[in-house]
Amino acid sequence: MFNAIIINPRDTVVTVTTPIKKGEVIYYASCKKAVTAGANIPVYHKVAIQKAKKGEKIYKYGEIIGYATEDIERGDHVHTHNLGSEKTD
Repeated sequence: MFNAIIINPRDTVVTVTTPIKKGEVIYYASCKKAVTAGANIPVYHKVAIQKAKKGEKIYKYGEIIGYATEDIERGDHVHTHNLGSEKTD
């Protein structure tokens, strides 16, 4: 059973549909893909499904929702602590 959703193949994050504990496997794309949570993730928050270097674009719904303010690893919680509205160098 999946516990996250992805809307567009371009997306670099998924949204979890249940609270996730660190180390739990997050299944998305009809359970065909998975990533392991690097932290506890609150329900409806975002998780990185691919690495992003500081300054790289983050996609959700196929659109840019912001830029990584620090390096982000697969499975990391993506929120205001590492996602900003402006590109950083």
